[in-house]
Amino acid sequence: MSDKAIGDEARTFVEEDRAPMGMTVRVFIYLVAVHFIVAFFFLLFYIGGARE
Repeated sequence: MSDKAIGDEARTFVEEDRAPMGMTVRVFIYLVAVHFIVAFFFLLFYIGGARE
């Protein structure tokens, strides 16, 4: 073991370690879409509960 600080080995970027850009964009879009759907259902239940 050496006492030297983390060197260039830790800073090198390996392209294989990264998810494909298309998949990253698709996951982001799915997350946004799911949040919009959940917000819509919340709004429906909120409006439906207010009528009582």
